[in-house]
Amino acid sequence: MPKADKSTPKTKDRAARAKAKPRRPRAAAPAEAECGHYEDGTPFDKITYLEAKLILKPDRFTSVQSFRQFGALVQRIAARTGVGFIPDPKASQRPEVREILFFDTPDYALYNNAFILRRRVTYVDGFPVGDPEVVFKYRHPDEQAAAAVDVRPKIAGKHRIKFKAEALPLKDRVGGYRLLYSHNCQFGMSQVHAADKLSMDTLLKTLPVLKSLKTDGGDRLKLVNEGIVEEVLLPLGALDFGKGQVGNCDIALWRTRGEHLPLVGEFAFQLKFPSRAALGAKTRRLAADFYLALQHEVRDWLALGVTKTAMVYRLKGNQPQSHE
Repeated sequence: MPKADKSTPKTKDRAARAKAKPRRPRAAAPAEAECGHYEDGTPFDKITYLEAKLILKPDRFTSVQSFRQFGALVQRIAARTGVGFIPDPKASQRPEVREILFFDTPDYALYNNAFILRRRVTYVDGFPVGDPEVVFKYRHPDEQAAAAVDVRPKIAGKHRIKFKAEALPLKDRVGGYRLLYSHNCQFGMSQVHAADKLSMDTLLKTLPVLKSLKTDGGDRLKLVNEGIVEEVLLPLGALDFGKGQVGNCDIALWRTRGEHLPLVGEFAFQLKFPSRAALGAKTRRLAADFYLALQHEVRDWLALGVTKTAMVYRLKGNQPQSHE
């Protein structure tokens, strides 16, 4: 005996419409050509870091206590937005001090083409420790453009690639964010064996991607605006966004060495993940909620429309380019 049809006219009508309407296909994975390869056949690097930054006016940071007060504010906003906070024991200790030097051609060919080259040295109790670290990056608002630039160095030793999505506030108002894609390479200065480490010949041999640059700036790199940056940095803790996504956060002040001219402050946190798919919707929502809530809380502190690098290049008038 056939079963009775218990569906109502409304449900029958809904079923008929669903059958007649074609289903929207799921988004397909990018084609291999769209993903792209470097000249040696290696696939383009994928984003595995999310770093969120707040660029801050430096005048409020006059002591390590002001760093810790900002940390307490971060902890309150984390609790308000449902984000876990694990204090870092180093927050009660002395801040870390690092020296940062930016190098470019006299006509700023690197920076004007979205490249950044810097050297970083860590100091402990007033003395440099470890191998000075070279950081070379291509930073651009277009992800595909950033991925397509092969930042790998031609050196015999080790190097580390970091491809980041960097979140910054909107340039003209509080309450949103924009993304820059930062394709980074890091390696020790000792792995560059040339006698003249600042010659253009050494630079082009070490970083072949720069061979396409056209510059009239001479045959050597120079210190950008003769500025030596002293970074004073205090780890604050770890932000727990759930599902194993925990990222460290810190507060820093950049100032010129010698004159001690304060340039800019920065709060930042960073998440690392094996693939974009591993960064779940809940984590992304919590990270955005926390980031926007903190923006509103410190709106009077924010320096909109700038980056730390741009502040160094502005010291003697070179305006930041559109890629920033």
